[in-house]
Amino acid sequence: MEKKDHTLKNIIIASLSKLILFVGRTFHGRHHDYAMLKAEFPSDQPWFETIKLLVDLGFQGIQTDYAGQGIQLPYKKPRKSKSRPDAQLTDQQKLENRALSKVRILVEHAIGGIKRYGILVQPFRNRKENFQDDVIAIAAGLWNFWLL
Repeated sequence: MEKKDHTLKNIIIASLSKLILFVGRTFHGRHHDYAMLKAEFPSDQPWFETIKLLVDLGFQGIQTDYAGQGIQLPYKKPRKSKSRPDAQLTDQQKLENRALSKVRILVEHAIGGIKRYGILVQPFRNRKENFQDDVIAIAAGLWNFWLL
């Protein structure tokens, strides 16, 4: 009988040069990405007003809860219904999503660079309090050092 595979998640902010700028605390995998963001960055502060922030669809609602003109979220495909059985994104929306994903892939490569360190992708059996936070911070620091 196999044990359940428990996952861990972090909020990671990276630059387009693949440099890791922020690593949030570790949450269990059942937490939603947007709830993790709100725990790390309370919406009553102007966190994202002066930066360009590219996020995925896991952060829906960020544009209404946080101030900032540079927050970009891809378009979500509309749901099919009886009145719109062939609901699709427009060609312009598809082009914008494609352009956004071409930029966001650099951040995904940075996250993949952190995961090159095997301790982050193997089952984590250490029971020391908050040790997962230390491990991901060290892996991010090693990744940044490798970039420089």
